Amino acid sequence: MSKPKVASDWLAGCAGCHMSLLDMDERIIQLAEMVDIRSTPITDLKEPDEEGVDVGVLEGGINNTTNEHVAKVMRKRCKILVAMGDCAVFGGVPAMRNLFTIEEALKRAYVETESTDSEGMIPQDEELCRPTKVRAVHEVVPVDIFLPGCPPSADQIFYVLSELAQGRIPEIKGDKLQWH
Repeated sequence: MSKPKVASDWLAGCAGCHMSLLDMDERIIQLAEMVDIRSTPITDLKEPDEEGVDVGVLEGGINNTTNEHVAKVMRKRCKILVAMGDCAVFGGVPAMRNLFTIEEALKRAYVETESTDSEGMIPQDEELCRPTKVRAVHEVVPVDIFLPGCPPSADQIFYVLSELAQGRIPEIKGDKLQWH
């Protein structure tokens, strides 16, 4: 039997969840023996396989059209989608931007910041993604497993991924993971 394929990506967040994944230390070797790690922000492959993967993991909220596209591609190409971390599950810190209009946020970022020169302007290039309200992943695509935490611990991530690798859905009750 072939190993399940796993892909991950990060959206609007700090990459702390992927750093927590790396904090598994030598358990990463154990995980790599159980799964075929495909596209991730820390590998050369940057998109999930066109023919699909078994598990997709998204970190971060969705705050622009590029994030929407990445989430939709991951959902289309994976059997099970995991929203990892508070930004993916709830919108997290990036969702604080929702307290302001997109125009106010862009003006502050590109025109009013202390480090902006006197000619600061909001970029208008057609090739740039368009900002949107910050949303949790499940507000854009269906999610199968929610793994909250800022970031989730290496133990929690290892538990969820190793359970999925063995064909089991991890038991999550309330806001606590149930350890076996």
